[in-house]
Amino acid sequence: MRSLLVLLLLSSGLWVSSSAATPPLSAKASNDRPNILLIYTDDQGYGDASCLNPKAKFTTPNQDRLAREGMTFTDAHCSDTVCTPSRYGLLTGRYSWRTTLKRGVFGAERACLITDGRVTLASFLRDHGYHTGMVGKWHLGMDFPGTQGKRDWSKPVQDMPLDKGFDYFWGIPASMNYGVLAWFEGRHAAVPPTQWTKKKPNKIALSDYRIMPPYEMRQGPNLMEVAPDFIDDQCLTRFTNQALKWIAGKAEDARKGKPFFLYLPYTSPHKPVIPIEKFRGQGQAGAYGEFMIETDWHLGRLLDLLDREKLTENTMVIFTSDNGPETTWKQRIEKYSHHSAGPFREGKRSIYEGGHRVPFFIRWPAKVTPGSTWDLPVCQTDLLSTFASILKKPLPENAAEDSISFDQAWWERKVSSPPRPPLIHHAANGRFAIRYEEWKLVMEGTRKTEKRELYDLGRDPGEKNNVLTQHPDVEKKLLGQLNAIITRGATRAAAGSRNDTPPWKDLVWFKD
Repeated sequence: MRSLLVLLLLSSGLWVSSSAATPPLSAKASNDRPNILLIYTDDQGYGDASCLNPKAKFTTPNQDRLAREGMTFTDAHCSDTVCTPSRYGLLTGRYSWRTTLKRGVFGAERACLITDGRVTLASFLRDHGYHTGMVGKWHLGMDFPGTQGKRDWSKPVQDMPLDKGFDYFWGIPASMNYGVLAWFEGRHAAVPPTQWTKKKPNKIALSDYRIMPPYEMRQGPNLMEVAPDFIDDQCLTRFTNQALKWIAGKAEDARKGKPFFLYLPYTSPHKPVIPIEKFRGQGQAGAYGEFMIETDWHLGRLLDLLDREKLTENTMVIFTSDNGPETTWKQRIEKYSHHSAGPFREGKRSIYEGGHRVPFFIRWPAKVTPGSTWDLPVCQTDLLSTFASILKKPLPENAAEDSISFDQAWWERKVSSPPRPPLIHHAANGRFAIRYEEWKLVMEGTRKTEKRELYDLGRDPGEKNNVLTQHPDVEKKLLGQLNAIITRGATRAAAGSRNDTPPWKDLVWFKD
């Protein structure tokens, strides 16, 4: 595994050993309360960042800039392989399969998966002196006033980001194929979703759709609620504009010592793939490549603002994705020879590496060595414990159950770090895998064709050779670790929570 990643990074000019010494920081540069900008793309594969994929058919200069000016995590994972559960894991530091959501995703309207009182990245940072804002796609459930066709949009939306630790929210409730589409600010939409629509053909992208006028005035079968001013291709521009406005409004406080946290979950490159005209014809991977180029351009706008406001030095910019690439990755290989998952197997929804190994960059000039890499496994659930370590603040016992700090990546680079406790991977269909060091044990699933498999990722990152029968000792060890983490209700030793349900049908091997 390491040899492949070294080769990729050397060809991009990015490789710095994770054991490289960190140069000493001046007292002026050292600040333990960084601003945090967390950018979360939607369905972006590992190979959709040009610095991670020398053969990419488009370039992402601003992601490449983050890698050049910060740290590249070459073995980073989302906690699930589809939208809702990954976002839950990211924000709470807890695996979503511990909740009632065992498979798939939410629609726009239902009780929020994050229960009241649960610690989130936002609530933790808010309670320790941060401004907290979210701009973008939520997709964790909201409580809208009334029922479909009988709404009272003068009443506020409940059970949404403002109830989960965020002081500010501007965005949309869920993916665009689930409806209730409007530009919400706080608990209200300036233009409510009082019209109706269905998916329309997308002529520029592979196997895709559009959400665009004209809209219907009356409700009908299989129609979604939409605001008359909503158009799908405006999402990235509107989100970035609002993010820039919010950061600029907090810049003076940040310079005076009150930091900000902004969570910016984009809707790209998730369907509908709709790059604006400015980016048409760029790259060599069709509309998808153009959409990624547009996404990267908006990242550049954010980085430029931090420079102008003199916030770059002590702002931690985190860039990652919620899961691997949509299944159109197959068509992109055939038509453009672009591998959205890079060297990894399959993509979104899959238990294999292409489903959950994602791009992950952190730039924090005050602490992180430019051009460095970290090639040990990390999970997006780990951010909450990492923030707690940076702030030197304890986490509550019943929080961040599956969060393990990786702050040693930049603070203890000369020290050989102990292995992270096992990562648990989870597919959209409920299938499990466990990763410890270089070994990955994929569990049998509810389908008869889903058999147990073992891979040595150090030698076989593409998961081509199942070595289960050759290593019964490894299988036994990983199986014991998996069962213990499920049974205990937590990965983090200091956490004391339980799963929200008793054992469920996807644990076909499980013995309580």
